[in-house]
Formats: sequence, C-alpha cells, structure tokens
Amino acid sequence: MANETAQGKRIDEATGTETVGHEWDGIEELNTPLPRWWVWLFYATIVFAIGYTVAYPAWPMIDKATAGVLGWSSHGQLAEEMAEDRQRRAPIMEALALTPIERLPENSDLMRAAVAGGRAAFKVNCVQCHGAGAAGSRHYPNLNDDDWLWGGDLKAIEYTITNGIRQPEHGGTRFSLMPAFGRDGLLTSAQINAVADHVLSLSGKAKDNPQGAQIFADNCAICHGPEGTGLREFGAPNLADALWLHGDSREDVIAMITNPRQGVMPAWEGRLDPPTIKMLAAYVHSLGGGEDFVEIGADPAVEVDETP
Repeated sequence: MANETAQGKRIDEATGTETVGHEWDGIEELNTPLPRWWVWLFYATIVFAIGYTVAYPAWPMIDKATAGVLGWSSHGQLAEEMAEDRQRRAPIMEALALTPIERLPENSDLMRAAVAGGRAAFKVNCVQCHGAGAAGSRHYPNLNDDDWLWGGDLKAIEYTITNGIRQPEHGGTRFSLMPAFGRDGLLTSAQINAVADHVLSLSGKAKDNPQGAQIFADNCAICHGPEGTGLREFGAPNLADALWLHGDSREDVIAMITNPRQGVMPAWEGRLDPPTIKMLAAYVHSLGGGEDFVEIGADPAVEVDETP
C-alpha cells in the first residue's frame, strides 16, 4: 500500500520510498534513487566520451572521419610500425637481393633468415592452394616430397615462383601441354583403357598391358620417357613413382588421358619483390624435398636440368 502526501506524492508504506506514479493491478514502481557513486561515474563517462571525440578520430564524415586534435589514427600507427619493421629488415633484404639464390646455403645465417621470412610469406600467399603445411591436396602439389615437375633446387624453385605455371601474359612462364587424347579423338576408348593399365603398371598398381605399352611408346614416351619417369624439360611428371597429383585410381588415370587438367599457378613477379620470392623459394626448398643445385658444367657425370 502507499500513502499520499500533502503534495500529492505517494509514499510506499513498507519502504518509505516515493513511487513514480505508475500502477498496474495494484502494483506500483518505487522511485529508488541511484547510488551517488554510480551517478558520478555516469557523468564521468559522458565527459570522457566528449573528450575522446575531440582528441581522436570519431565522427564519420562523407569520405573520412574527423581527425582529432591529437592527429593520431590507427592507419598512421600501422604505417609507422611497418616502416620500422622495413627498416629493421632492410639489411637482410639487401643481402638477399645481392646474393644469387644458389649461393644462399653458403651463408647459414642468411639462409635461416630467408627460410623464416619465406615461412611467413607462404602463410600469406600460398596456403590457399598448397595448404598450411604445404602438403597440398588433390590437384594441388605437395611441396614436402621430392617429386618435382620442373626441378627442385633453389634456382629452379625461384624461377617457378617468379614466372608461374601456364600464365600466357608472362613470357617466362613454365608451360606444358598434354594432349586430350579422348576429347580430341586421338585415341579410342579401348586404347585409352589399355594405356591406363600400362601407366598404372609402371608403379605396380596394375598388370602391364602389352597393347597399352605400345600405345604409350607411340604417343606418350616422347614427353614422359620410355620408362615413364618423366622429362623435366617438358614438365612431364614421373609416372613410375606412385605419387599422383590428380588421383591414382584407374578412373582418375583414364580421366587425365581423356581430358587432362591444365593447372595454373600465379607468376609472383611484380606481386612480390625479388627478395621475398627468394625467401619463399628457400622455405619451400627447406621442407624436405629440395634438391641440391649443380652448376652446369661442374661435373659432366651429373645430369643437370638446364630448363629455365
């Protein structure tokens, strides 16, 4: 219950607190004042908010926000931090720019720095296709193994990253083209089945097919080699090592012979600076499948991939 004062205010009997005048089904709301410390804290937040909007960027305008009297911005802070980081890394980047990539292993400190920088660059630019651990997936190469289409030494990897794969607008791009034997009617379905059996037999996944072996010799050996071990000058994969980019089932092999996939990779020249490309090459080379670099003419007994 509530009593009414001479001024017309209603006072709750139980608490002695004035009511706000709202009543519903006999229930009234008490006009309990807020604690003073809470009120002053609320006022302080208002003052702080006004001061913040004056000092820092706050109010949105048509094409930008108010600058604030302090002249600070998150973009400006980021730019300063990036400039400091570039200055810190400048000696390493300069050394990388001046060092031919095949000579990187001669400087262990520079090589470690290159691998560390390449790891960071890989996470930004390469994981979308090759995966976080560079293990690839179906149709995307695994960079941890030692199966290389174009060469796995530092110089070859740098060239591939620089020029990309099947980038017509880039003159130095890696380019290989496997005929569509089924789509273009170069082989019949029966011939494709036979050559697929032979291809699978090269890695022990099927019994050899003599007819398929002859078809392979007539149509495929020119790029993949007589034993199917591949030729890097053509970017032709090794078919005898049981490592398969597009699947190792009979259906997968038939599909590739019938209408082969022509994967592409960006040419990173112009997108990344040369030292960053070197760092990426060093990181990929360090993953476990990298090959040693051999200078042409250093040892006539060693077969060298001279393909750029």
